[in-house]
Amino acid sequence: MRWALVKVCVAVTTMVVVAFAVPLGLVIKEMARDRAFSNAEREAAAIAPALSITTDRDELERVVASAGSDAGIGVHIPAADREPAVEIGRRRAAVKDIAMTRRLGRASTTEVAGGSTLLQPIAISSGEIAVVEVYVPEAEVSNGVGTAWAVLAAVGVALIIGSVAVADRLGVRMVQPAQRLVESAHELGEGKLGSRVPEEGPTELRLAAVAFNAMADQVVQLLANERELAADLSHRLRTPLTVLRLNTASLGDGPAAEQTRAAVEQLEREVDTIIRTARDAKPQTAAIGVGAGCDAAEVVRERMDFWSALAEDEGRKVRVAGVDRPVRIPVARADLAAALDALLGNVFRHTAEGTAFAVDVHNGEDAVIVLVSDAGPGIVDPEAAMARGRGSGNDGSTGLGLDIVRRLAESTGGDVRIGSSVLGGTEVRIWIQLDGRAPVRRGHRGTVRRRRRGAGVS
Repeated sequence: MRWALVKVCVAVTTMVVVAFAVPLGLVIKEMARDRAFSNAEREAAAIAPALSITTDRDELERVVASAGSDAGIGVHIPAADREPAVEIGRRRAAVKDIAMTRRLGRASTTEVAGGSTLLQPIAISSGEIAVVEVYVPEAEVSNGVGTAWAVLAAVGVALIIGSVAVADRLGVRMVQPAQRLVESAHELGEGKLGSRVPEEGPTELRLAAVAFNAMADQVVQLLANERELAADLSHRLRTPLTVLRLNTASLGDGPAAEQTRAAVEQLEREVDTIIRTARDAKPQTAAIGVGAGCDAAEVVRERMDFWSALAEDEGRKVRVAGVDRPVRIPVARADLAAALDALLGNVFRHTAEGTAFAVDVHNGEDAVIVLVSDAGPGIVDPEAAMARGRGSGNDGSTGLGLDIVRRLAESTGGDVRIGSSVLGGTEVRIWIQLDGRAPVRRGHRGTVRRRRRGAGVS
């Protein structure tokens, strides 16, 4: 918009300058010509009194010398009675032009080499018509015209530059509100819910700013309502969890009882976390700083210690690899633990007892891959499984586990893939970007290298 306005102003100003400067330049040229011939007429008029009194050559030569340059003035007196013709000065005009002026009895101009001549008829005492010829050089006709044209051109350029400056300032006043609207829209899309647009500028942009701010307020209100609803729904789970925790006290001792009680306690902690997160949720768009995140290897070891006990009861073989050294990732510890629990919970729910599974961590310079694989029947339609995670399922499965994993990966610029594992079942590949760049292409391994496999856990 800004450059379009500048172009329009340049075009309009140029047309106005041309419309006025060209005619004015022609007028200046004509005025210079009129000035030169007016001077020539005054020189010719200065000789007229002498011609009306005498035709003596010597007298006329003195008069011509006193009137101006004798090289530029000529006097042509025709022969009369016994008086011969008199020619004073240099004749530049053609004989026929002089005769025509004498016959017509009025002044005329004619083109000659190097300029023009003014032919002025004057009646003399003998009754004949003498002709005074005044030479006007071309340089005198165009004297000052070039300078005047240069001044006109400079004024025209100055007007165009001035119009560009004014148009640019006007364009800035129009464009800046639009740019602020675009920036606020991007910030709102990134989750900065406090972004608002100043209601200033042209009327249309002020109305757009008012509408944008109203929309942003509505989005904030809707998200607040959603968080309150999530907190309320989670809070309702406290009562059945309390009953379940009390019932676990009657299970007595033993590995199964301890695992049940530990699971109930963890479930209570997760519910409390959901409530606190929903109540205290704030827009978070800042990049994770140095030292933030968690150690993926430590989280995997911790969660596998929990799930391996249940796997032992069901006769499942478990293998863990790549967790012998720290693996820092830009993901919160609770989020990674929730994603692992979701995937491992799916393994226990959707595969038969005795089905083996494995968790592998591969560390690289720009990404970390966490693989969760099993030896079950596999997923027939991986795309449909991911779609359920986005809320489009209708087969009784919420797909929430895969959605948790997907959001965790995409929060770092990574992605999730579902494929076939080396164990013969399903493999879920979580690609976690370390530098927060755009999501990588599916199937691209980049610079990820496989860590040395650790000992299996059973």
